[in-house]
Amino acid sequence: MIRSYLIIAFRNLIKNKSYSAINIGGLAVGMAVAMLIGLWINDEVSANKHYKNYGTLYQVKMNQTSDGRRDTQDGIPYPLGDELKTKYPDFKAVAMCDWGANNSLVVGDQKFLKDGHYIGQDAVEMFSLQILNGDKNPLKEPYSIVLSDETARTLFGSQDPIGKTVRMNNTSDLKVTAVVARQPKNASLQFDYLVPWHLAAKLQPDYIKQHETNWGDNSFRVFAQLQDGVTLEKVNAKIKDVVLSHLLNDEVTQKSTKPEVFIYPMAKWRLYSEFTEGKNTGGFIKYVRLFGIFGLFILVIACINFMNLSTARSEKRAKEVGVRKAVGSGREQLIGQFLSESLLITFMALVLALGVVFMVLPYFNTLTEKQLALQVDKPVFWGIMVIFTLFTGLLAGSYPALYLSSFNPVRILKGGVHVGKSASLPRQILVVIQFTFSIVLMIGTIIIYQQIQHGKNRPIGFNNKGLISVNASKDLVDHFEALQAELLGSGMVSSICTTNSPPAQVWASNNGWEWKGSTPNDKSVDFRTLATSYDYTKTIGIKLKEGRDFSRDFSTDSSGVLLNEAAVKRMGLKHPVGEILKWNGSDRKVVGVLPDMMMESPYQAVSPLTVIFDKYWVGSICVRINPNVSSSEAVNRITPIFDKYNPGFPFDYKFADTEYNKKFNYEELIGNLSAIVSLLAIFISCLGLFGLASFMAEQRTKEIGIRKVLGASIANVWGLLSKDFVQLVIISCLIASPIAWYAMSQWLESYTYKINIGVGVFLVVLIMALAITLLTISYQAIKAALLNPVKSLKSE
Repeated sequence: MIRSYLIIAFRNLIKNKSYSAINIGGLAVGMAVAMLIGLWINDEVSANKHYKNYGTLYQVKMNQTSDGRRDTQDGIPYPLGDELKTKYPDFKAVAMCDWGANNSLVVGDQKFLKDGHYIGQDAVEMFSLQILNGDKNPLKEPYSIVLSDETARTLFGSQDPIGKTVRMNNTSDLKVTAVVARQPKNASLQFDYLVPWHLAAKLQPDYIKQHETNWGDNSFRVFAQLQDGVTLEKVNAKIKDVVLSHLLNDEVTQKSTKPEVFIYPMAKWRLYSEFTEGKNTGGFIKYVRLFGIFGLFILVIACINFMNLSTARSEKRAKEVGVRKAVGSGREQLIGQFLSESLLITFMALVLALGVVFMVLPYFNTLTEKQLALQVDKPVFWGIMVIFTLFTGLLAGSYPALYLSSFNPVRILKGGVHVGKSASLPRQILVVIQFTFSIVLMIGTIIIYQQIQHGKNRPIGFNNKGLISVNASKDLVDHFEALQAELLGSGMVSSICTTNSPPAQVWASNNGWEWKGSTPNDKSVDFRTLATSYDYTKTIGIKLKEGRDFSRDFSTDSSGVLLNEAAVKRMGLKHPVGEILKWNGSDRKVVGVLPDMMMESPYQAVSPLTVIFDKYWVGSICVRINPNVSSSEAVNRITPIFDKYNPGFPFDYKFADTEYNKKFNYEELIGNLSAIVSLLAIFISCLGLFGLASFMAEQRTKEIGIRKVLGASIANVWGLLSKDFVQLVIISCLIASPIAWYAMSQWLESYTYKINIGVGVFLVVLIMALAITLLTISYQAIKAALLNPVKSLKSE
């Protein structure tokens, strides 16, 4: 029986090559898209699951109130780590960690910039790092370093690195104690190397001494592992007020900031990272769900195509069904036959889909910045593929099987299948569903790109063209004046300054500011903080709103401050220049007002910013390239100068405009994925229209012949067949528009600086959809119109 079904299925495939190709191709495209989206979703939801202690690992976070807002932060005070480790037995392990940095690793005459962390020695066991070679407790020695296997190969090639020396930042010689496997791309803890936490106290004694007893500074991170059987709720109740208890002498902090410590499980780090008023409000999980729906609907659209094309050929199979029923075949057998054919076509589509995925996966990985792969060597993969294919085949074949098996054999054998308008209704509904989803995607994609462009067109408040930044090492800071003189003397540079953050970023914030008319509670307001020396506005390319920059002509400027417009507004200062502010008890004179610069998200309101004069708080050196010199020439000429004053580091620089454009990466990724899915949905939906147009032309062959005999032109016939499809697309647009408007309005709610959704986007999409529809169905309509009426009417 099954052999007979397969033989008939193959004969039908060969007999109707064009329809078979469309069926298999449509299903293959839908299945390939579903596979790619499935791989992407699996990578997101499986983040960090490779860690052995996944279920018991947490990050310590803290809620604080600032300016009436409850904010959640990862930064915690330095002494909190020791407090949790020594006084709370519920914790099995606690590891302090910095934010990561790009540091120089030197072996012989080779210099490399690598990302790494100062981290507590418990981290190796907590994060179950796979030690490939070396000590099982590699961070116990103060001057040790742990390398990833990739970094070890870069530094030492094929040599055994254990016991060898690496010089870090031209200041410390560290012994390699272990090599660990590089972390997967979706791991939260990414590093090229790790050094012990207590090394920071030896290399930066003044900095650590300043923070080791400071419970009001939140500049560090803490990871923790709970003892088995200890619940999250129990621990959070215990540690809730641990920071507050050390700030009881600070009346303002106690009443206003109300710090509340809690631990957050690793299972939520990746996808549930957004907090509002101290409560989790989701995160990237919304996009995982969204693209999961996209993948499902793309697959459904492909299945709908199969249904339409199968039922469009119903007259070709009607006599076969009639004969089979006449000789005793039951409806169940016929359903089995047509489902078998559907499964055969779906397995063929699977082979093609796997080929498509293999071909496009490298490009998809580049687009999504992932390392996805089809794990064809694992039985689980093939088990999933079989289930996936069975589901797709049964879904696609269900309606054709039920429809074709329902034919009355007497009526079929007397004169074929004659159907009324009600029979075409299900197919029309399916096409409306297809196009509704496609139009929603088209509208959403256009709105996403409008929002991206809206952010890009927003004035950034400074000139990021021809501006580069270099991480400030100790050598560069110690020799800054000589470096500055030589760079300016080269003619390649027009200005240079130091800052604590690179352009278009702000790495610090501080409270404790007081101004005329401020209340005690205002001391808790966080102001973003930049520290700089002279020539800041000249180098960054800022046109001051009022006042001036810090000047060498005024010795008092060492205690001066610049405010941005948002800070002036928050302080309520009518004439800010010359005003005396207090910061932690010290006077600061306002010397100038800056425009609101895009230092953070271009889609959010600009935060109040204070710029203080501080020659020693340096994290970055900013260089303005001479506008009369090409960037490439300038970089080539200044490289030896930086090498001279920074011998332990390779010259690594970043262009400010390139770094600023990275602020749009997240939205552009979502926009690009939406655009790709939208185009594929339209493509597959057009196959559905083609199938329905084929069906309609087939059903109305004799009608068209009669109309042509009575004088109808090709244009008349084309219009006749096109009218119904245009109506379906208009209905789809009417259904899709409010759905898309609501969905995109919700998406835009997360942005302070956003577009207004206008009626124009809906009209554009309607025109595009109608144009695509007419192009798709014109082939079948014109083909039917050109058919000789003698051939279509001769059976009469």
